[in-house]
Amino acid sequence: MKKKRPARLKRRLFKSYLTTTVSITLVLFLVGVMSLLLLNAGRLSEYVREHVGFTLMLQDHVREVEVLRLQKTLNASRYVKSTEYVDKDKAAAQLTNDLGEDFIGFLGFNPLFSSIEVRLHSEYMNPDSLSVLEKNFLEYPQVKEVYYQRDLVDIIHENVQKISLLLIVFSALLLFIFSTLINNTIRISIYSQRFIINTMKLVGATRGFIRRPFILKSMLFGALGGLIANSALIILVISYQREFQGILDIEQVETIGLTFSVVFAFGLLITWISTHLSVNRFLRLRFEELFY
Repeated sequence: MKKKRPARLKRRLFKSYLTTTVSITLVLFLVGVMSLLLLNAGRLSEYVREHVGFTLMLQDHVREVEVLRLQKTLNASRYVKSTEYVDKDKAAAQLTNDLGEDFIGFLGFNPLFSSIEVRLHSEYMNPDSLSVLEKNFLEYPQVKEVYYQRDLVDIIHENVQKISLLLIVFSALLLFIFSTLINNTIRISIYSQRFIINTMKLVGATRGFIRRPFILKSMLFGALGGLIANSALIILVISYQREFQGILDIEQVETIGLTFSVVFAFGLLITWISTHLSVNRFLRLRFEELFY
C-alpha cells in the first residue's frame, strides 16, 4: 500500500496540472480570437463598406465597345476599387434563378438593362461623397440610371463608430472575465497547497522565497497555455482562410505576430499577478484560518 501512494499522488498532481493548463489554454485562445477581431475591426469595416456600391444601368442600345471604354475609365479613377459588367442576358438568367420562373417566356421579351456593378474604396463610402459620385456617373452618355442603397449606406455610416465603441467596451468586459477565470484557476491550484505555504512560513522562509516556486510554476502553465493557444489559432486561421477572406488577411505578418505576442504576454502576466496575490493571501492567514 505504501508503494501505491506516490503513484496516486503523481496522478493527482498530473490531473491538477492538466486541468490548470487546459483552463488557461482555453481562456488564452479566446483572448487570441478577441485580439484578432480588435486588430482587424478596421478591415472588417472596410470589407462591409466596399461591398456596398453603385449599379450603373446602361442605355438599351449602347455598344459593347462603349461599355468597355466606360469600364476602363471607371477602373482608372481613384475612387473605384473594382467594376463588373453584367449584360442583360446574364441579369435575366440571375433573376430567373431567383424567381424560379421564366419571366421572359411570360412577357415575351427581356425588360432588363445591362449594367456595371461599381465597388468603391471604403473612404468614399459616405453620404456626401456618394451624392457627388452619383452626379458624376450620370454625366456619362452610356449611363441611363444610377442606383445604390442609400438607406443601407446611411445606416453603415451612422453605426460604424457606435459598433467600434461597443466592440471596445465588450472586449474590455471579456478581458475582465478572462482574467477572473485564470485568477480563479490559479487560486484553486494554490489553495490545495496552502498548508505547505504555512509550513514554509513557520520554518522561517521569507515571502519572496515562498512565492518564487509558485510563480515560476504558474508562469510555466501560462507559457505552455500561450503556445498551445497560438497553435490552435494558427490552425483556425489556416483552416478557415477562405471564410475569413476580406476580413482577415493571414499574410499580414505584423497583425498575426502581434496577436500571438498579446496571447503569450497575457498568459505570463495574468498568471504572475494571480499567483502573487493568491500566495500573499495565504501568507496572511493564521493556521486555524486555513481550514475555512
